[in-house]
Amino acid sequence: MILRVKDITVHYWKVVAVRNVSVEIEEGKIITLVGANGAGKSTILKTISGLKSPTSGEIYFRDKRIDRLPTQEIVKLGISNVPEGRRLFPYMTVVENLTMGAYLRKNKEEIDKNRSRVLHYFPVLAERGKQLAGSLSGGEQQMLAIGRALMSNPNLLLLDEPSMGLSPLMSKTIAKIVSTINQEGVSILLVEQNAKLALGLAYKGYVLETGAVVLGGETKELLQNEAVKSAYLGG
Repeated sequence: MILRVKDITVHYWKVVAVRNVSVEIEEGKIITLVGANGAGKSTILKTISGLKSPTSGEIYFRDKRIDRLPTQEIVKLGISNVPEGRRLFPYMTVVENLTMGAYLRKNKEEIDKNRSRVLHYFPVLAERGKQLAGSLSGGEQQMLAIGRALMSNPNLLLLDEPSMGLSPLMSKTIAKIVSTINQEGVSILLVEQNAKLALGLAYKGYVLETGAVVLGGETKELLQNEAVKSAYLGG
């Protein structure tokens, strides 16, 4: 396992956002968390990234405990987060945003290699290199957010709602690129409200309700589950 989340509970002040959640991510796989707004999906990603501290429980990345580490140390270990809403630097150019994604790295040759890889995934970003990030379309901004995260050369990519606000066609484009990134060796933890898209991409999934995992298993089984069909797949 590249990542093991063991029985984490997370609070926002006195409110429990996540309760006794355990998640495992296998090396080289896409794992997804699905659920309604407020189910705790984004909180789990923030806790893995070190942006939130668990009240209890433990998180291990390649058998190293990380839930007590600051975010920058977690990034150095090989975990990168694409946050909900993209969170780009809107008044910086595309190139500058990509460069910020490599701020912890020192080897210029490796950084250049990563930039070439990102522009191979997202050719439109090469065309928009000098354009301000805030002036890009929604789909282009999502591509830039993923590209920026890839600039840290992660082994595990955390993706929070990558299809949010995008057209169905652009969502399919992003899904295809996510699949390609995974096929080239990056493990992915995907959070999505679009359950059909997420379960179609992932090998395994966890269904969350009000901060707790209520169902988990291989996605081919979840797609046949009547409760999942009724709640998340429209039938």
